[in-house]
Amino acid sequence: MKVWIAAIVLLLAGAAALYWYVSQEPAAGARGGWQMPPPAVEASAVEIGQVVRSVEAVGSLRANESVIVSPEIEGRIEHIAFREGQRVERGALLVQLEDSIYRAEVLEKQANRTLAELAFKRADQLVQKRAASVEERDRTLALLQSSDASLALARARLDKTRITAPFTGLVGLREVSVGDYVAKGQALVSLSEIDPLKVDFRVGEVHLPEVSPGQSIDIRVDAFPDRKFAGEVYAIEPQVDVNGRAVVVRARLPNPELALRPGLFSRVSLIVDTAADAILVPEDAIVPQGDRHFVFRVDNGRALYTEVTIGKRHDARVEVLRGLDRSAVVVTAGQLKLRDGMQVKVVGDVSATAGTADGVAPPRGLGS
Repeated sequence: MKVWIAAIVLLLAGAAALYWYVSQEPAAGARGGWQMPPPAVEASAVEIGQVVRSVEAVGSLRANESVIVSPEIEGRIEHIAFREGQRVERGALLVQLEDSIYRAEVLEKQANRTLAELAFKRADQLVQKRAASVEERDRTLALLQSSDASLALARARLDKTRITAPFTGLVGLREVSVGDYVAKGQALVSLSEIDPLKVDFRVGEVHLPEVSPGQSIDIRVDAFPDRKFAGEVYAIEPQVDVNGRAVVVRARLPNPELALRPGLFSRVSLIVDTAADAILVPEDAIVPQGDRHFVFRVDNGRALYTEVTIGKRHDARVEVLRGLDRSAVVVTAGQLKLRDGMQVKVVGDVSATAGTADGVAPPRGLGS
């Protein structure tokens, strides 16, 4: 029993001596004793790149000008002067109606006009010789003017037998054939101007302050999944749709290759702002805490817990609006074992992609 008591006393004495040694010799590690090494972390310098802020929408392509060509008078089709799908210039003949009756009417009105002109000249000569009254000359003048109007009307009717293109564009598929008798307003063929095209799309009313004429848009269509087309906003509907609480925006889209066609469904990115020298960090560097965001910034070998304001996220990168400068280095892996101000050891190569112009990496775009 005494042996056990003595062993316990010796054990307690050893523990007390060890505690005293540790508490009284804090610099023992500096004299060659063991101490905890700083945690190893991965870090990266911030990047300087382009950030594009955009509003996403869906839209439809529309022809710049589009009409259904129709006759203004009835008649039989004598000649079709176009090929389906052909490009035609403004004023080009599309359809010729049978015009023999209208030509005969013009000849009749010309003859009547000639007779009225002769009658007026005789009456005017007699008035000058005081052999006829002024009223007679006025009557013949009125007949001459009426003949002029009738002749102009007959010529206008004759002109309407020639149906021409109101603007330059592509004709569609015709609905009639030579010999068909057509009525006024009957559809003959469509005519569309598709270079440029119009793009109509809707944006929410919350984005209305950000939209203005002159802004750029990017468009993608399913027909050409690997291509992106650029356009420009030129008009905004003044009224907001009360049903969808959205405003209609119209843009102009160049289409010199005529690859795009009206009616295609499109995905529109409206570019509302572009920052050419934004600060970008890897997404792994962001430490969320509620609705706030932090990063561990490496400064002189220490990790400093820094609050930041973030912007757009894209392609595993995050825009930092406030909280970091262009020369900052942030921890990208190992944040869970860090505390503010802790000494750290950065492993791997930290690329110097930020700082002066000589060290800036080529800007890369960041979309919405």
